[in-house]
Amino acid sequence: MAESRTDRGTGPGVRGVKSALRTVALLELLAERADRPARLDELAGELGVPRSSMYQLLQTLVDCGWVRTDTTGSLYGIGIRTLLTGTSYLDSDERVRLIRPYLDEASDALGETIHLARLDGPHVVYLATRESHEYLRTISRVGRRVPAHAGALGKALLAERPDSELPLPEGSLAPLTEGTHTDRSALLADLEGVRERGYAIDREETVTGIAGFGFALRYDEPAVDAISCSVPVARLTDTHQSRVVSVMREIQTKIESLLSPLSGAPDWR
Repeated sequence: MAESRTDRGTGPGVRGVKSALRTVALLELLAERADRPARLDELAGELGVPRSSMYQLLQTLVDCGWVRTDTTGSLYGIGIRTLLTGTSYLDSDERVRLIRPYLDEASDALGETIHLARLDGPHVVYLATRESHEYLRTISRVGRRVPAHAGALGKALLAERPDSELPLPEGSLAPLTEGTHTDRSALLADLEGVRERGYAIDREETVTGIAGFGFALRYDEPAVDAISCSVPVARLTDTHQSRVVSVMREIQTKIESLLSPLSGAPDWR
């Protein structure tokens, strides 16, 4: 039986605090819903929490600014305090600060959309983006969470790990487009190609009409961060692809030489 959000533990030998786990699960659920506000009954049902307990938790979080509600008090969404926390995460990460100028350099050289992302379990989370200079562009945002198997950033990081240690969900893999790998054996064959090439290729696997090229940043072992360049397939010629790969490899090398390793920096896990 699959575990629920509120069943998650905190690590070997550590017993999770039920109220804390419930609060985190609620905030994650509201964040995933984004622009789709939820009603009390929906949230209680999704998390398996009694309606009265969910109401008390929601009111506490509304009072603290972590959850917001409409004028009728019947709809709930993620609150502004979560934005402050997310911004603090980025501001406190020295690696993100040091990498940003190199994202600018890649953006100036290629005129395409550039990403920095970090592996988070079976997903990657976007930490920084630089938008394309062109009218036809891919849409991206900081904080976006994408399944690692479904794009260049994630595949570049999965390929840094043995097939037996991939942080993937059980069963079939969820599709984002018709091009997404849903068969595990097909994904493993793709990852072997990534290891041989040294970078990952996403051909409309995350977004229809968009190709991506992902490069792991090996200042950690195994790598947890990666950069990528996204290009609309409508203007992806062989010449442009070669240029993208060349520039991104150069940026990858510059970042790795700068950040290997950060002296005195906390070893976050």
